[in-house]
Amino acid sequence: MSSAGDLGICLVEDDAIMGEALSQFFLLEDLPCDWFRTLASARAALHSGQYCALVSDIRLPDGNGGDLYRELLHEGIAAPPTLFITAYGSVSQAVELLQQGARDYITKPFEPDELMVKLRRACPALFAQASGPGDRVLGISPAMRRIERTLERVAQHRVPVLLTGESGVGKEYAARYLHRCRNALAPAPFLALNCAAVPEDLIEAELFGAERGAFTGAITTRRGLFEQAGAGTLFLDEVGDMPLAMQAKMLRAVQEHSVRRIGGTEDIPIQAQLIWATNCDLEKRVAQGRFRADLYFRMSTIQVDLPPLRERPEDILWFARKFLDAFARENGRHCCLTPRAERYLTARPWPGNVRALKQAVDRAAIFSDSGILEPDNFVAGGAIGAMPTDRPHAEGLKDYLADCERWYIREVLKRCGGRVGEAAEALGISRKSLWERMNRLGMERGGSERSGT
Repeated sequence: MSSAGDLGICLVEDDAIMGEALSQFFLLEDLPCDWFRTLASARAALHSGQYCALVSDIRLPDGNGGDLYRELLHEGIAAPPTLFITAYGSVSQAVELLQQGARDYITKPFEPDELMVKLRRACPALFAQASGPGDRVLGISPAMRRIERTLERVAQHRVPVLLTGESGVGKEYAARYLHRCRNALAPAPFLALNCAAVPEDLIEAELFGAERGAFTGAITTRRGLFEQAGAGTLFLDEVGDMPLAMQAKMLRAVQEHSVRRIGGTEDIPIQAQLIWATNCDLEKRVAQGRFRADLYFRMSTIQVDLPPLRERPEDILWFARKFLDAFARENGRHCCLTPRAERYLTARPWPGNVRALKQAVDRAAIFSDSGILEPDNFVAGGAIGAMPTDRPHAEGLKDYLADCERWYIREVLKRCGGRVGEAAEALGISRKSLWERMNRLGMERGGSERSGT
């Protein structure tokens, strides 16, 4: 039996032969499944956990599967996408349930492949999760589980999505998960662009494309990312750093669902789904006149805020083990964490979030001789230096986090020889963002603190 935390299938079937056959079939298809023979047991599971799909017989020994579905709706519980199993005589009841929101039904007898087709259509997110090891979820914390469920629901609609959160929290992971949910039935391109990394005079050509001869160096016609993405997904990161002039052109593209190449005369229809991401407070930038209000309202139809890693400590070891598994697959070398190392990792605030955790785990694995990772592996041999202890009594959480951020930037600058551009790339932020952070934290170019800070 799987755990409800697996976000698998809740199967409700009283027939022992059919229930056993279906549960085994789902497991062979790498789809976690909990099998219940009564409405009472299924009701308790649905109230206490979250499932990706509900597959239920209509006639059960202690009631009607349709009544369970209506009960969930009446109680305001988010019922998972539901598919009913029915005998020929109950088809009219199944149709009525479809009118109330159920996704589909299948009539006995049926072939397992027929059920899979209907289930794939009813719940693409279930198959996005089963797409490969290590890519099933965004985290095990309740906060990230809720975000997964939000993205799965959003995936059923063609609306722009804005992902917000600190640098390194996993906004691109979330964007890719949403893309997989939207395109579970057929592969589609996923293209990403960091708006802060493209020079201001090139970003329009990058997004919209350019005709041959439109500017010096345009020796061939070039399709922009909007065109290249087709009916897939275009992920625009660091959108808060997009120049104002480009924001106006982007607004037109979003409103008209078309783009025009530089030097072109024809509008080109676009189908790509837009996912935006930023670590900036866009409402504040709108108030400052640094970001267009009309574009912000267009792009934030659905806004999902990803919490920093320090607010979801349950995810730290889950990610660390995931990164070690990936390291083993890529390098053929297995490493593991000792209990002391686990306590060390979970006690840190991780100002760089998931990105910083991955870098620390990879470095520790590379420099470990035995493959058994102790705390010392994370503070020596090229791994990042130890946390500062000279200010253990900071005035509050804000001051403590500022100390951590200042220390982390200083360590990265030290490894990069004081080269700000290289350090910004290692931190996963733009050069401009790093300068702004250093200025806010009172840091000089080499990472030292300004006098009086």
